[in-house]
Amino acid sequence: MLLDHECSLLLHLGDLGSDQVIDELVGHNARIVLGNCDDDAIGRYAELVGVINDHPAGRITIDDRTIAYTHGHIESAMREALSAGVDYLLHGHTHEVRDERIGHTRLINPGALHRAARYTAAVLEPATGRLELLALPRPVRERLGGRADA
Repeated sequence: MLLDHECSLLLHLGDLGSDQVIDELVGHNARIVLGNCDDDAIGRYAELVGVINDHPAGRITIDDRTIAYTHGHIESAMREALSAGVDYLLHGHTHEVRDERIGHTRLINPGALHRAARYTAAVLEPATGRLELLALPRPVRERLGGRADA
């Protein structure tokens, strides 16, 4: 869905869960941070296959806007980005959509693709601030209560 929206950069905000998620990012302009459910091996695997691992936090500039990103479970990374006055602070961790301002900084959590009431991702246009929330269907196995054959 993100590629269909012509996203030029894919950021995964942690809780990747497995190397299979990393494999889906290979060959795309993608960066990750690790979540509290990820181990260092996932980060090493990402680097091995060419996916940039910015754990515990990254910072980039796009369209003259500064974007910091982290999973959200390391409070010091969140505080540092807020105190730096970045334009956007993207985070995960809570599995809940968030779009609010703290001072100059817009905090955005795109939601989650696992352990969430609804599965969501987000597309952000930094120059304009346009944010589009994308709803993704649950995998068939989850909709059927864990049974793939029902």
